[in-house]
Amino acid sequence: MPQTIVHLIAAARPNFMKVAPLYHALKGDSDFDVRVVHTGQHYDHNMSDAFFADLGLPTSDYHLDVGSGTHAEQTSTVMVRYEKICLESRPDWTVVVGDVNSTAAAAMVCAKLHIPVVHLEAGLRSGDRRMPEEINRLVTDAICDLLWTPSPDADENLLREGVPPDRIERVGNIMMDSYELLRDKIEQAGTRAEMGLADQAYGLVTLHRPANVDNPETLAQLVEQLAATSEKIHLVFPIHPRTLKSLKDNDLYRKLALATNIRIVEPVGYIQFMNLLTKARLAITDSGGLQEETTYLGIPCLTLRPNTERPVTITQGTNRLAEPGRLLAEVENILAQGIPERKCPELWDGQTAQRCLASLKARIHGSSGSQVQSGLGVSVS
Repeated sequence: MPQTIVHLIAAARPNFMKVAPLYHALKGDSDFDVRVVHTGQHYDHNMSDAFFADLGLPTSDYHLDVGSGTHAEQTSTVMVRYEKICLESRPDWTVVVGDVNSTAAAAMVCAKLHIPVVHLEAGLRSGDRRMPEEINRLVTDAICDLLWTPSPDADENLLREGVPPDRIERVGNIMMDSYELLRDKIEQAGTRAEMGLADQAYGLVTLHRPANVDNPETLAQLVEQLAATSEKIHLVFPIHPRTLKSLKDNDLYRKLALATNIRIVEPVGYIQFMNLLTKARLAITDSGGLQEETTYLGIPCLTLRPNTERPVTITQGTNRLAEPGRLLAEVENILAQGIPERKCPELWDGQTAQRCLASLKARIHGSSGSQVQSGLGVSVS
């Protein structure tokens, strides 16, 4: 029996972390010929190639070299270039992950070419259609053949939107698989020691979303709040290229850089970043993935957004939404009181890639797979 060709679409840091465990699971099964398609949506070396190396991924079987651009430019370029690959070397299945422009673009290519496509991390909803990511989630879930969800709220969102139950399979959160895959290397990494953080409390900061970094007034407010917060706790800030550019364009970088207890560093690889995160006193972010990682690790997280597509990180985890102007107050509250004990959500256990593998094998061999079972999780046959 010929091998099943599976394309894994990767574009941005969270994509790499979700793709890696599934890549290794598929690579270890003789039924599959797995190929990585790197769209190049994140083109900074430290935010792309370094993550591939950390996660044991091949440089990529296909590289689309999309680079930066508007949402329309990125989406259309991915569609044109990925369609060409599919026409020349058609995959049997394609897996798209997350909610970036490349996710929706590749899903549309497959839907129109009648290539079965799976969405890993399906069903997440913020309810805010001003977010480009929310549009990508809605489009992708509407056209994919199989929807792998991380949590019960995602199942409920899809069912409410009229998705047939047999297209929904709850497999858990694959971000935890990446952490467990590299836990030993993460613990052995010397990043904290190299930065002189081994014996002090610190917070880890990441910011990149347009609502925070592209708006000069909001960005100025965040700079003020971060500078004030650094007087309470040392902050480490691996800075996203988009954020760095906006700070410099708005004459805000110098003020942030001169703050006594803020260490601004270039983006770091996954192992280095997680070495910093695992011992952080708290995290300040607008990232989706970091909300999940901090919940898994039991680390207080302040998410600088008015909403989240990951509500389980609030109801069961360590995450709290925060307004930019209240960042200092929220940090002071955490330092004084901590946060309530968290519960790790069901199926966030480092075994999601194996459930995905079993699900895909069942579909290929003609089984209907598993269905959502009244919030009790997924049973993959």
